[in-house]
Amino acid sequence: MDKALGRNLIQRVNVGDALTRTANRIPDHLAVVDGGRRWTYRQFNTATNQFANGLLARDYQRGDVLALACGNSMEFLLTYFACAKTGVVCVPLNLGWGAKEIAYALGHSRARGIVVEAQLGAQVLPAVEQVPAIQEVVVAPGTGGTLAPSKLGCACIDFAAACSQDDAEPEVIVEDRDALSYLYTSGTTSAPKGVVTSHVAVYTEALMVATESEMRRDERIACLMPLFHTAQLNGFATPSIMLGTTQYLMRGFNATALLDLIEREHISRIFILPMMWKALMNDPSLPNRDVSSVRQAAYAMAPMPDDLLKQCMARFGCGFYLAFGQTEMSPITTIFRPEHQASHRGAVGTQVMNTQVAIMDAQGQLLPRGQEGEIVYRSTQALEGYLRNEEATDAAFAHGWFHSGDVGRLAEDGMLWFSDRSKDVIKSGGENVASIEVEKAIYAAEPAVQEVAVIGLPHPYWIEAITAVVSVRPGATLDGEALRLKMRGILSSFKTPKAVIVVDAFPRTATGKIQKNVLRQQYRDHYAHETAGA
Repeated sequence: MDKALGRNLIQRVNVGDALTRTANRIPDHLAVVDGGRRWTYRQFNTATNQFANGLLARDYQRGDVLALACGNSMEFLLTYFACAKTGVVCVPLNLGWGAKEIAYALGHSRARGIVVEAQLGAQVLPAVEQVPAIQEVVVAPGTGGTLAPSKLGCACIDFAAACSQDDAEPEVIVEDRDALSYLYTSGTTSAPKGVVTSHVAVYTEALMVATESEMRRDERIACLMPLFHTAQLNGFATPSIMLGTTQYLMRGFNATALLDLIEREHISRIFILPMMWKALMNDPSLPNRDVSSVRQAAYAMAPMPDDLLKQCMARFGCGFYLAFGQTEMSPITTIFRPEHQASHRGAVGTQVMNTQVAIMDAQGQLLPRGQEGEIVYRSTQALEGYLRNEEATDAAFAHGWFHSGDVGRLAEDGMLWFSDRSKDVIKSGGENVASIEVEKAIYAAEPAVQEVAVIGLPHPYWIEAITAVVSVRPGATLDGEALRLKMRGILSSFKTPKAVIVVDAFPRTATGKIQKNVLRQQYRDHYAHETAGA
């Protein structure tokens, strides 16, 4: 064996090795349940190696890029960990995207191939057709159906056929700070930014999560938030595999189905959004359910409303915690722990191991505790940079800290309080949406609009509802509801405004800039009478 390769295999920090070592340690422990498929860690690792060796046999090299369009499935995890073992960069695609966004990510990441579940063909293939550099489409079985790539100028391979018979551990040099994934996240421009996430970032984050959230090997974890999001993928799935828990894959949230799973499989840990917790509490069967197996319950994306949190804690009788962070930090930076839920309502937690949190002013000076400014981080979990965007990378790393774009303060007791987002990104239903993207789409679609400001407003279901505030050109007329319905055919569903508010004039700064903070305050009760299921 080459000396450099041997040294690398011994010492490297590789997310794929986490699966290898867990399979070596507890080979017969149940790893993943996907419908009727129940795989031990030995079986999971064997299948991963076969797909990894299939990639190598087709001459995938360290640094090549493989996109991934899959729901929560065995094939998603196999692809992600096979990429890790071979040094191939994985690009999980947001399944809420349309063809334009998928094509952008494929082209910008310079993907060589893509793994697609069969039922997603109609959504994904039109984007693949726009990217001539794609050499092959690997078709995973998914939920059924056929994928007919008649217009593709590339090879189409069945997932099983793409796997090698060789199940040996791949022996490839992969450096600790090589890219594990490119995760695309909405920013303040319409083009999403590719977050370059390294092996060492995710590896250390996974160890941190296992420790800080008191995860145990005997956990049975419901995995229903999308794996293409870093919150589920790196906040739960990767530490689960590193520790050796059992994950139960679900293709989305359904309150009754989740309660069925809890009772049938004695689920011990759940991660869902506040709006999903509300739906769970409203399920008519809940009073007659046995949920005593649940020992830890997580929520994210937004603080839990006080009344809802109290109801959940009383019914489930377990520890609740909020995980706070962002994609660029792999993602968790603070945890709002069970013991703080009642005493620090509205906070986002205390910093986790591996991560240093500080508050900085606009001039790059660190501020004392109690003062408000931008939340900044130092951590092994930080991104390597933004893909092919040196300007954004330099700005994010200014003054020797990673700049989150969030505003907050650190209290004397170390508790972090989140105030607002300095970037105009709206978190609606767990998705990040750039307000400027929606604004540009409205301008392009409706000539009667003179000005538009897109903001997020409190909503009982969406947490933040995307809302367009518009003024009308002189002499023109505009029906706000008609415009909202029109945008449904232009934007992805989660980016479409939930309401269009027509105004005569906007509040402005002395320089003429629209004051979105004032609009948020003026219309904060706009959805007060909406129901949680709206």
